[in-house]
Amino acid sequence: MNGGRAGGAHPRYGRNVTAHPVLAGRIPITGITPALPDRRWRPKAYDGEVVPFRATVFREGHDQVGAMLVLVSPSGAERRERMAPLASGTDRWEAKVLLDELGIWRWHVTGFDDEVATWRHDAALKVDAGVDVELMFEIGARLLDRAVADTKRPSAARKRLAALSAALRDTQASVADRRALIDAPALEEFGPRPLARLSSDSDEHEILVERRRAGVGSWYEFFPRSEGAKQLKDGSWKSGTFRTAAKRLDGVAAMGFDVVYLPPIHPIGVTNRKGRNNTLDPGPNDPGSPWAIGGPLADGTPGGHDAVHPDLGTLADFRAFVRRAAALGMEVALDLALQASPDHPWVTEHPEWFTQLPDGTIRYAENPPKKYQDIYPVNFDDDPEGIFDEVLRIVRHWMKQGVRIFRVDNPHTKPLPFWERLIHTVNDEDPGVVFLAEAFTRPAMMRALAMVGFQQSYSYFTWRNTKEELEEFLTSVSQETADFMRPNLFVNTPDILTEYLQFGGPAAFTVRATIAATAAPTWGVYSGFELFESVARPGAEEAIDNEKYEYKPRDFAAAEREGRSLALYLGILNAIRAAHPALGQLRNIRFHASDDDAVLVYSKHLEGRFTSDGVDDTIIVVANVDPHSVRETTVHLDLALLGLEPGRRFEVQDLVTGDRWEWGDANYVRLDAFTRPAHILHVVRSANG
Repeated sequence: MNGGRAGGAHPRYGRNVTAHPVLAGRIPITGITPALPDRRWRPKAYDGEVVPFRATVFREGHDQVGAMLVLVSPSGAERRERMAPLASGTDRWEAKVLLDELGIWRWHVTGFDDEVATWRHDAALKVDAGVDVELMFEIGARLLDRAVADTKRPSAARKRLAALSAALRDTQASVADRRALIDAPALEEFGPRPLARLSSDSDEHEILVERRRAGVGSWYEFFPRSEGAKQLKDGSWKSGTFRTAAKRLDGVAAMGFDVVYLPPIHPIGVTNRKGRNNTLDPGPNDPGSPWAIGGPLADGTPGGHDAVHPDLGTLADFRAFVRRAAALGMEVALDLALQASPDHPWVTEHPEWFTQLPDGTIRYAENPPKKYQDIYPVNFDDDPEGIFDEVLRIVRHWMKQGVRIFRVDNPHTKPLPFWERLIHTVNDEDPGVVFLAEAFTRPAMMRALAMVGFQQSYSYFTWRNTKEELEEFLTSVSQETADFMRPNLFVNTPDILTEYLQFGGPAAFTVRATIAATAAPTWGVYSGFELFESVARPGAEEAIDNEKYEYKPRDFAAAEREGRSLALYLGILNAIRAAHPALGQLRNIRFHASDDDAVLVYSKHLEGRFTSDGVDDTIIVVANVDPHSVRETTVHLDLALLGLEPGRRFEVQDLVTGDRWEWGDANYVRLDAFTRPAHILHVVRSANG
């Protein structure tokens, strides 16, 4: 019987019925992950990421089943990982694997009837009950005989199993002694070659492993024109340049950041230029928004996305900036904003790339209530091939200058197929190029952008501030969407200064940085965050005197001397991240309880088999998310999530202060928002061995 029906007249319906194909395997396998909501696209990981592969594997009756993960690396090497059962009664199985080779991995799950596990289960019950004792021992011995006959097994394992088989048949030994053999460690040696008569394979799946920077990094954003800018006696300004901005790189590197993100560095339009604080009446010294791309070059001719602003220097100066960053261990990320000022060459050369209104004008950009009269959005409908070719040319141009990371401005306002084609074309040429989506929009579009290729995404972390909001958000990005969407937890941007930062004081900045740096592998800050810049433009959620519209030189050294800077703490956070591999993982965050609704508790645990030194790495973060109070509470830890037995006592060290305490299941904490709003604890060792 094959479970189907041959063609012919159906006895009940009286008409011909075509046989239905049997899709269920003999050992059914369902619910396979990692997977995307839509299988047209593949899930992804990054080099060094520990990925949980899971499947539901079951069968009829009561015999035991097992599951095997079979992976084939991009170079063709096969790995077989025995999957372990998850929660009892769920039929879910899991194998955690560290993926360490770039490219496309192929994998499937094999479900099988686990004859040894079935025998062990049945034999334990019957022998303990005194039923069929010798029969159960003989059944076990014959199973082991089959294993011994398998010459592909290691010889040492075969010898141990042969000895075990003989011991099961040794009637001179007591039943109690032979009963103990049912639990013998040697029976765990069947790992990659289980004894099974029945098996089923799932469909083959793929997962793309990208370079580590696609998933792990600390970003720092600053405007090159502000670094070294000077206001002259007549009120005019002398812009900073790539050469003066390069001097800032030492300070950024000292804080441990490894990606320097620059807003657009191109010529800026003059027509409809914005003045200070986004006003419509610019003064003669207002430099305009860098996102109003396209304006006069040094010789007066118009320049666009492939040019640098003449005030900043030359392409050679930019390449020198990139080289200096690389010498300090940092990469340069460049803004890719597909829009144009009215003075961009595109406007005259390709008017079909823009939306013409009935009155003859071109539609400018809007994000109600914000209006951007200095920017024309690109219309992708009339000449999609021409636009694609031009944007690909621009990306390739900057790749030649040393850029391998692009922060894409508002990708959700452009067609999804455009991004899929562009990213895949670029990654076919250089798989190491990373695209970050700055898409604060509806979840469906944010997720779709990630599915079609964006390696990273801005997120709603910026507006998730309470304990409940943070737990919900971080659970979502680490569990629900981690197979395809990687969040970059920026704490602020030139456009975003949340009420939490406006009114929370230094404690709010400290807490937000702590959570962003430890909750996800990628995070970022915009310059000025370390100086606690918190004054907003009235009626807006952005800083007053926004740097988008003016020069904003900052005296970082003076702020540090006077104790008005968070730079030292940001450096500590990045040093902790570099030292603890558990913080380089996205999927391993787990939440614990506290008796206070303002005290957030989470851990990140990485098993020793995935670390370079073979030692478990466990971090516990306890944060007071109310920046206006002192909180005293009890923290309740689920020790199993830390790889510890319930009731175990262990030592923790605060990685910021160096303090050490003995902790356990329940622990008292006092978090003063004004002096110590958070603990970052490392589990040093078990206190009782």
